[in-house]
Amino acid sequence: MRTQLPEPSADAQDASRALVELIAREIQAAGGWISFARYMELALYAPGLGYYAGGSRKFGEAGDFVTAPELTPLFGQALAVQVAQVLAASAPVVLEAGAGSGRLAADLLLALERMGQPPERYLILELSGELRARQQETLAAEAPHLLERVTWLDALPEGFSGCVVGNEVLDAMPVHALEWSEGGLLERGVAMDAEGRFIDASRPADAVLREAAADLPVTAPYRNELSLAARAWTAEWGHRLVRGALLLIDYGLPGHELYHPQRDGGTVRCHYRHRSHDDPYWWPGLSDITSHVDFTAIAEAGHGAGLDVLGYTSQASFLMNCGIAGLLDARRDGAPGAAALRAGGAVNVLLSPNEMGELFKVIALGRGIPMSLVGFIRGDRLHAL
Repeated sequence: MRTQLPEPSADAQDASRALVELIAREIQAAGGWISFARYMELALYAPGLGYYAGGSRKFGEAGDFVTAPELTPLFGQALAVQVAQVLAASAPVVLEAGAGSGRLAADLLLALERMGQPPERYLILELSGELRARQQETLAAEAPHLLERVTWLDALPEGFSGCVVGNEVLDAMPVHALEWSEGGLLERGVAMDAEGRFIDASRPADAVLREAAADLPVTAPYRNELSLAARAWTAEWGHRLVRGALLLIDYGLPGHELYHPQRDGGTVRCHYRHRSHDDPYWWPGLSDITSHVDFTAIAEAGHGAGLDVLGYTSQASFLMNCGIAGLLDARRDGAPGAAALRAGGAVNVLLSPNEMGELFKVIALGRGIPMSLVGFIRGDRLHAL
């Protein structure tokens, strides 16, 4: 699946080689093996070298993939309808986890301002210095009068009231690669061959993984992934959210669909220059590495930490409930023909079941929200979790 990938530049190859050396040293220090979750963490987040910590552009046409906010500002404008409802029921503060290029932050701030509900503070949880700089650049260009409301965070706040937004955050959290065999549960990890290349290697799974995988609907032999990190991150909000809601948007499935026999082999995919491939060892640090989200596990982690599961539906249903059709009509009325066509095409990608509309889901978890959320008034699939 990677024969057609563009050749990285010489500088990019040098950066990848430096990351390979770092990972190799860690493998050697650990006795010749690290978990795939640790490999994925280093490949994505190693300071200065990992995919999200390096200097190359990730989002948009010049990057490796296009997220919903990059397609059209109508995504953020529709999402703002739901965010505004949560803010009115909690506190006028938004926290965006992993704000990418800053495009969604700009669109949300401007849309909430037009609605008469500009947040008093807009917090961005972002660990990448390169991405922080790009976010500041985007906000300074698109919403300069609102930039003073924006604050960047290095860690989750101790306590928080308001609306947490996470668009394509969970899929990039490290996953443990598992193999169910007749002899028991194995964890697939990363070792090195005699020539210094990364290779797959397995060992018996530890007690934590065995417990986490115990209730998954799996029959051996079978391979798939499990994200302890995504579960832990969600559960952590149960200790920190005072009043408000989390809106998490990502591609994934409920557990009984994610661990279907047809998905034997797992869902780890890599993205480079708008091409998908399945080799996480190809020039480490240059490709994004993702895995489908288990929304059943996310719901259970949040509920187990004391949060209410407020809704779960497809991206298409959520955006329609939030009025994206009316927003598109208004955009078409005030735009020349070509711009109107582009707007319609972008919304079609967001809503089409063959594009992002069905692949992406939205889940809401919260505390102290007394009303039904507008994004889930039709098409709620809580029963499917």
